[in-house]
Amino acid sequence: MIVRQFTCRGITSQLCPRLTEPRTWVRQDMARPSSDLAAFREVFSKAKHVAILTGAGVSAESGVPTFRGEGGFWRKWQAQDLATPGAFSQNPSRVWEFYHYRREVMLSKSPNPAHKAIADCEARLRKQGRSVTVITQNIDELHHRAGSTNVLEIHGSLFKTRCMSCGHVAVNYKSPICAALEGKGAPDPNTSDAQIPPHELPRCEQGSCNGLLRPHVVWFGETLDSDILTRVEEELDCCDLCLVVGTSSIVYPAAMFAPQVAAKGVPVAEFNMEETPATMRFRFHFHGPCGSTLPPALARHDTELIVCTFTTLLCLS
Repeated sequence: MIVRQFTCRGITSQLCPRLTEPRTWVRQDMARPSSDLAAFREVFSKAKHVAILTGAGVSAESGVPTFRGEGGFWRKWQAQDLATPGAFSQNPSRVWEFYHYRREVMLSKSPNPAHKAIADCEARLRKQGRSVTVITQNIDELHHRAGSTNVLEIHGSLFKTRCMSCGHVAVNYKSPICAALEGKGAPDPNTSDAQIPPHELPRCEQGSCNGLLRPHVVWFGETLDSDILTRVEEELDCCDLCLVVGTSSIVYPAAMFAPQVAAKGVPVAEFNMEETPATMRFRFHFHGPCGSTLPPALARHDTELIVCTFTTLLCLS
């Protein structure tokens, strides 16, 4: 019941950058998280259901701009200025330029070692009768491209659209997504808005609808998909190990997921460039680029091999 406790679907499940009153999470025993890789590997080797929560930090190493924090601007706006229903209502052309630029950038990027380590881990553990579920805040689909198959995208995808008229959701990898956006979306602050008329923006191709399309992503102030939240809840309720990879732990409600798993006594390991408001709640913290710290942590090792062999022998006996 972890997710339901803190999202209340339709009230606090709205995407927001931080709590009104930010709180500092502190572990009950006040001990700092361990950075002992051998100790983590021992816990990892015994885990049957691994939940991996990922954020912008895991994709930053692929050169994906985050548009958040200092210097994170597209033209003169940050993501929270454009990723809102109000911004789209007032200026759909500008918002589509922003998302067109992001789509085109992503088509030129590739998964990095962290994405690949997660995908390889999922494939390997599946053969052992164990599971890995990726719960990501990212909308870039790099986990899919790395080979992960069990992925829950809680904020949607850059490569899906939703019709404002009929609600139809469609996968869309067109480049450009419509003729009017070709060559548009330059991030330079001196670039003027293209001011594309609404009828030339991406339109619905479902039957004769022709309604205005929007990116199928969760914008600030919008409610997360209840079906996705239900699946996230199920995974967090049954996981016996949780990894937090490249997330700032300030965007809610996702920032609540790992602390509440930790509150149940489930081991949580954080892989991040810096400590976050939730770090002190976790058993492990590994500082550094995810592409460097995560692959050795998730690689097959002797303890895992011994456990796997012992399990196989039990099944054969």
